[in-house]
Amino acid sequence: MKRTACLLIAAATLGCGLARAEPASYRVDDDHTYVTFAIDHNGASVNRGRFDAVDGSVRFDPAARTGQFDITVQVDSLYSGSRGFDAHLKTADLFDAARYPTLRFVSDRMVFDGERLVEVPGRLTLLGQTHPVTLKANQFRCYPNPRAKTEACGGDFEAVIDRTRWGMNYLVDVGMPRNVRITATIEALRQ
Repeated sequence: MKRTACLLIAAATLGCGLARAEPASYRVDDDHTYVTFAIDHNGASVNRGRFDAVDGSVRFDPAARTGQFDITVQVDSLYSGSRGFDAHLKTADLFDAARYPTLRFVSDRMVFDGERLVEVPGRLTLLGQTHPVTLKANQFRCYPNPRAKTEACGGDFEAVIDRTRWGMNYLVDVGMPRNVRITATIEALRQ
């Protein structure tokens, strides 16, 4: 029995390894994907928020070390832990959810150092404007996902952006920071 289980695990692992040898498309797993932001609040604390409605796709070719990301975030899914703050963040002062209901990150390149993914250069569309942003890869890995019964690829990414490049200037003139730290936890399932 133990030998059979070991053989099944080895076969599953080998099968996923063979599948990874060719380009594949992956769909974002919304159970394991979210985007957060953090910005200093008067040097006393850090304001944080999280977007839970994230959709998109990843294309990855491990042999060629190439890939693409196309990730869309629904602004209305923002949650900071405070209803009042959430409501204000969605106004025209900041994310302007009524006019710009989504944020979008698109990349057609993945940068590797040997076997390790180090960054994903792309373009972020926010408030109707698109500018370059490079996501630093803190970790990235593909593995056989037993729950989904397919291969999953996922990683943890981060970037610091100057929000004023997109026209988000609220309170900058009175000292609120321009820089916002973005983290994206993205996991996608092979299609």
